Amino acid sequence: MNRIIFFVSDSTGITAETLGSALLTQFQDDQFDTHTLRYVNTEDKARSAAETIRRVGKDYGTAPIIFSTLIDRELREIVSECGGVFLDFFGSFIEPLENAIGQRASPTIGRSHSMETEVHYSDRMDAVNFALTNDDGVSTRQYGRAEIVLVGVSRTGKTPTCLYLALHYGIYAANYPLTEEDLNLARLPEPLHPHRSKLFGLTIDPHRLSEIRGGRRPDSRYASLQQCRFEVAQAETIFQTCHVPRLNSTAMSVEEIATSLMNRLGLKRHT
Repeated sequence: MNRIIFFVSDSTGITAETLGSALLTQFQDDQFDTHTLRYVNTEDKARSAAETIRRVGKDYGTAPIIFSTLIDRELREIVSECGGVFLDFFGSFIEPLENAIGQRASPTIGRSHSMETEVHYSDRMDAVNFALTNDDGVSTRQYGRAEIVLVGVSRTGKTPTCLYLALHYGIYAANYPLTEEDLNLARLPEPLHPHRSKLFGLTIDPHRLSEIRGGRRPDSRYASLQQCRFEVAQAETIFQTCHVPRLNSTAMSVEEIATSLMNRLGLKRHT
């Protein structure tokens, strides 16, 4: 039977989901049925949340696990009486932080993800717009503003990585696909020559690439293992010949690719 998980928040639930999910990844043999209760910001909503958790626990015959980021102490106490295993992120860490900083916290619901506290929010959105405008080699005129230009064959994770870098770190990232002509000639595309110091190659295992492409265009030459082997081999030849640093994205999530790139290139977040 799946274990029931509740993420409870007085705002969007992003923090509770992120922290709770990170902890749950350490229990790979267990199956979790997750639910998010957002905007639990009044006593009535807290009681309703507690009753929901209590009812679900009774239906499943097991105590739910609750990851809470509720700021208000009274709301936390109401939800904690739901009969589940209550894990309180804010309550656990605020007091030690107050002692370390020597200052009392001033709890404000929703502050952790509000635009009010994100001074560089507009810069981050500009970076996202830049990634969209400079996606898939549509235009290279703005590459001078780019901090990184990802290069690789189709479906190696270039676009989602650029968007992740922009959305989470404010990094100006562009990407350029290697075309069949580039691969046949085993050469670096001409538009990329002025930006060689910003280039970073993404490569992938041909079998995995074939699986990914097959989900999009099954039984096509594009997805065939033979074609994928050829493209990956030629791309890696280009990277090696032109001294373009590269990363194998086969077993990596977008988050891991992005942070690895930032670490290797020494990029700093702008948010």
